[in-house]
Amino acid sequence: MSQGFPSPQGGASLVLSFRLQNRTTLILGSGTLAASRAFSALEADSAVTVIAQGGIASACDELQWRAQQQQLTILDWDVLPQSSTSEEDAGLDHFLATTKYISFVCITDTVLGDPHRRTRASAERIYRVCRARNIPVNTTDMPDLCDFSFTSTHRFEDPVSGARTALQIGITTNGQGCRLASRLKRDIVSSLLREVGLAVDKVGAMRGLAKPGALVFEDESCEDSGVTTPNRPVPSRSPTETEAEATTRRMKWVGQVSEYWPLSRLAAMTEDEMREVLAGEYSTSPAAPSALPPSLHSLDVRQKGRILLVGSGPGHPSLLTLATHTALTQLADLVLSDKLVPAAVLALIPPTVQVRIAKKFPGNAEGAQNEMMEAAVEAARRGLTVVRLKQGDPVVYGRAGEEVLYFRAHGFESVVVPGVSSALAGPTFAGIPVTQRGVAESLAVCTGVGRQGKDVRLPGYERARTLVVLMGVARLPHVVAALLDPTDPTRAYPPHTPIAIVERASMPDQRVVVSTLRDVVHALESVGEQRPPGIMVVGWAVLALWGAGDVEVLGEADTEDEARVARWLGRDMAWRVKEGLPDGWDAF
Repeated sequence: MSQGFPSPQGGASLVLSFRLQNRTTLILGSGTLAASRAFSALEADSAVTVIAQGGIASACDELQWRAQQQQLTILDWDVLPQSSTSEEDAGLDHFLATTKYISFVCITDTVLGDPHRRTRASAERIYRVCRARNIPVNTTDMPDLCDFSFTSTHRFEDPVSGARTALQIGITTNGQGCRLASRLKRDIVSSLLREVGLAVDKVGAMRGLAKPGALVFEDESCEDSGVTTPNRPVPSRSPTETEAEATTRRMKWVGQVSEYWPLSRLAAMTEDEMREVLAGEYSTSPAAPSALPPSLHSLDVRQKGRILLVGSGPGHPSLLTLATHTALTQLADLVLSDKLVPAAVLALIPPTVQVRIAKKFPGNAEGAQNEMMEAAVEAARRGLTVVRLKQGDPVVYGRAGEEVLYFRAHGFESVVVPGVSSALAGPTFAGIPVTQRGVAESLAVCTGVGRQGKDVRLPGYERARTLVVLMGVARLPHVVAALLDPTDPTRAYPPHTPIAIVERASMPDQRVVVSTLRDVVHALESVGEQRPPGIMVVGWAVLALWGAGDVEVLGEADTEDEARVARWLGRDMAWRVKEGLPDGWDAF
């Protein structure tokens, strides 16, 4: 039986990135394309040698200038030292044999339309010479003589200084539309914040502080040691902490801010803020009043401020209530936001309003919670309107209750503004009705994480009930084991019970993984890195609206349930994945 793994479909490329320090890129040809290839190689810290008929005198202006600046070397094809053979490519063969560390060869003088284009026979001989020495070759406009191809690339700049940043993107259509690749690249670049490259540089600087002396260029997954979820807890800092443990904790927090902070906030980080995040230290005395910029309400004369506990909904800005929108855009002097509130919602806040993001990372949630509450009280005492912005609904696992009591104890009766809870919106975006006649008569919502990370007792199995588990995807194996608990057969869920993992609900990169309790852990491990936040939906409602629908679950015996699952997933499938929002949501 198939486990639901994707079947490979040929025609793609293995897209890699290379750093070429102490390596050489060899370019044949001297036109503008050769200059473009040379520039790309130089930016990758490669040495560059250009070989062309006529040497530097025949090179384009850019190559001549770069040679004069000693950025690259230009050699004349006709005066290359020869080996004992008299073949046309003997000079190149001898050059390759006597030059160390050549990583790539780019043949650029085969471009279509060039009156001095190299013949195919010549290109084939060069290709064979390079392949004999295991050197990859790219031959322009001759795809069968290419071991690799170039993507349509863009390197982002600092919008203020103009300095080029570490961030690059590349698009390939695998030969199906080079011009279209350039257009897609432009569309992607124009859709991103101008500061996105600076955000990458700031995160890189923070990584350098987190791992002093470590190699900066590493696999992207290294910030969480290859773990597919950024929410796996790490131990809090202790007096006996080793350097390895300290590095693990700091890199965990680098991964956290990379995942949750808005790009504009990352781009604006100072080194002091980086060190504060990495240290995990939380001040008990919030910033002085002068640290707050002027607000739209700076001329108001008020004796006492106020605190609004506001729900931002599951993530999509169109799901904000009017009350929340008013609080963010018209009332707030200071916004204290949870880390899960997406950048699209924070972007609605006027630039004159200060926004602070909670550092509520695994292992230090209590410190971050206290810091936010203290900051709210301090600002309210100065007469400011403080919006404490929560993901979803504040009272659905949002710790709103303890904040209400804390603020009341310090003299402020907060206003709680409801929000659309992901417990309801998440399943809906996944095409799952949490209640459905003939399938699900009741709904239970619970958390997958107990206080201070302890296990929680989950509701037992009821065929007519939908179970929604919030904040449990990072502990999926534990949650599934608890649901299948063989020690209490009266509460245990059947292994074939449908389950959906809904990640990033309502956001453009939403992903839904549907499977059974038997296979869901394997499924989530197989579909790639996790996309927090995620929720679990367990029960027969998961399959109720699939295809033609199945709304007769409660009218049939449970002995039919395994056959029902087979019809839903397919007899040879153990899971299914759907990416993106439902059709029609682009209108919002």
